Amino acid sequence: MSPPPSGATPESGSPVPLGALVPLTRPGWTEAGRQLLAGLELGVDEVNAGGGIGGRPLELLVRDTAADPGRAEAAVEELARLGVAAVAGEYHSVVARAAANRAEALGVPFLCSSAVLDALTDQPARWVARLAPAQSYGWRIYADFLLARGHRRIAVARQASLYWETGTRVLRDHLGQRGGSVTAMDADALTPGELCDALAEGGATALLLLAGTPEPAVPLVRAVRADRRLDGVLIGAPAGQPEFPGWLAALGADGAGVPFLRYLPARPGPPAVRVGEALRARLGEEPSFVAYEGWDTVAVLAEALRTYGTGRADVVRAWEGGAVVGTRGEIRFSRLPGIGVRQWAWPPVQVADRDPAEPGRFRVLHQD
Repeated sequence: MSPPPSGATPESGSPVPLGALVPLTRPGWTEAGRQLLAGLELGVDEVNAGGGIGGRPLELLVRDTAADPGRAEAAVEELARLGVAAVAGEYHSVVARAAANRAEALGVPFLCSSAVLDALTDQPARWVARLAPAQSYGWRIYADFLLARGHRRIAVARQASLYWETGTRVLRDHLGQRGGSVTAMDADALTPGELCDALAEGGATALLLLAGTPEPAVPLVRAVRADRRLDGVLIGAPAGQPEFPGWLAALGADGAGVPFLRYLPARPGPPAVRVGEALRARLGEEPSFVAYEGWDTVAVLAEALRTYGTGRADVVRAWEGGAVVGTRGEIRFSRLPGIGVRQWAWPPVQVADRDPAEPGRFRVLHQD
């Protein structure tokens, strides 16, 4: 389809197109992509079942980013040509950053569902907003959890990425101000055995997995669990790898007791319970926080389209005021200091893990 001419009134009953960026193939984190897409699709289906946007159905135009920034930029350009009212989604922070900068340049609203990198755009942006908490906020909460548990000598097994490097810096700054230290080890250059040797020699009491899954995170967890020298070392994964079913399938009981950041309330309200049941039926497994982020994304955009109109500038107006009730509480956007995009200021943040006594269940260890 071609975008309508500027100022034209869309045909009554014609779909309102929304673009969706989702990692659905490798090297993208496909488990996260599938969960994100399930939330987005459920949200659209429910909006349409309720009459759509003034009688017009939402139409979701899905593009697979495969964790490739270049593909994300090309997808934003294509979706802009197709006349979408807004672009939504994406999980990988570096990919979301590329999409956000392109959307800002084109004047297309982009509501990022899951990426947390603080610097989501090069400059303060008008056309970009985000639901997930900024990395500096969530990862400081994780650092506070480590300190509360007595961990001050921290090692990180890190792959090369702006996201992992930024996370390391957040942890190092926050822990360093409180008497802690962070030592980075190269997860790409060292084998799991070599990482275990370095960990044993360094004396850290916690190892954080700043690396992808299944490789190299899963082999590293197996190696640490099997190394008796490291019996007292906490394994942590602030980026949320243990949230997804593939983690448990790959590691079984070895995957329990690995604390990670999770963006869900301690006590879900009625909207979360209802949406959770629908997501569970759709996915055939327990929904992750990423699936809820997808549903909340559509809830925000649908309310914007109903209230302000279906033009691109109308969507942006919704981010400048008002609030939407999502699955995880009231969503209201603001500009936090140092963050160049409109941000859901205080989403819920937990530190959770899989229960060692019953790895199929989660337990909350720390709540913001």
